[in-house]
Amino acid sequence: MLNVAVVAGGYSDEYIVSLKSCELVFQSLNPEKYNKVRVRILKEGWYAEIDGEKLPIDKKDFSFERNGEKHQFDCVVNIIHGTPGEDGYMQAYWELIGMPYTGCNFYQAALTFNKKDCIAVLEKYGIPHAKSSYIHRDLAYDINQIIEKVGLPCFVKPNQSGSSLGISKVKSMNEFRPALEKAFREDPEVLVESFLDGTEVSVGVIRYNGQTKVVGITEIVSHNEFFDYEAKYEGASEEITPARIEDETYKKVEEIAARAYESLQMTGISRSEFIIVNGIPHFLEMNTLPGFSPASIFPQQAHFAGLALEDLFDSEIQIALNRKNLWNE
Repeated sequence: MLNVAVVAGGYSDEYIVSLKSCELVFQSLNPEKYNKVRVRILKEGWYAEIDGEKLPIDKKDFSFERNGEKHQFDCVVNIIHGTPGEDGYMQAYWELIGMPYTGCNFYQAALTFNKKDCIAVLEKYGIPHAKSSYIHRDLAYDINQIIEKVGLPCFVKPNQSGSSLGISKVKSMNEFRPALEKAFREDPEVLVESFLDGTEVSVGVIRYNGQTKVVGITEIVSHNEFFDYEAKYEGASEEITPARIEDETYKKVEEIAARAYESLQMTGISRSEFIIVNGIPHFLEMNTLPGFSPASIFPQQAHFAGLALEDLFDSEIQIALNRKNLWNE
């Protein structure tokens, strides 16, 4: 049997969602194949959690001791949302110590977590997106020029954050400054994007059996101004799978979502957000560690596709183990 760490937590406000995701993933792993242990990566420390006991993780090799015996892992199932598990830091650490881990590599994680840079790369591959402007808190910027470029209404969002934390929809000039301050509380870098009036969809894409697979397309109908934290996690939205869009548009979304995934040479589970305007899907962002809480979209899509989470994570673990073999060649 393989010794597997299901790693959750993180250093951002998303750690709460991550701990919820951990439970569904943990229960999905076949106990006849894996000795599974919950591992927490939190600001207050790294530890394995067994029967309420907190056992410190040795960062030299990601092991822990219990009753005088050292326990080592064969693979990590990474389910940290936000930093340091979704932005490349943990991936780089695990690669340095030779620990197989699920999901994409450190570069892909860092790139997709940075919305500005991800959009800039995907633009080279012909992926449509909204007009945008970038602001750094410590650099000079002109609000009038930004509004002139992106127009009103617009969205002000942290450049590197998830779960819709710190995002505001701005309808007038006097709303811009408060929205900027809200975003800066999450990240010193901010992206201002033009409002796209269309249908929002979330698209799950994975690498499965050697092929890029679009798992499902979910239509997002928010009861709020947009798909914010409350809409995502507190029931203020409808998530409809499959999305209620025309067949031709459905195929176009599948094609562009798969192209974005492959353009970044992505591996692992992903969920990308698009706004469909006049039949054309416009890319917003890609999440490389989407939520697996009971309220999350990707598990709904997997159910729709007839893909058991047990099989999905078997595949993810096998990909991780094969990647280690490549490093050792």
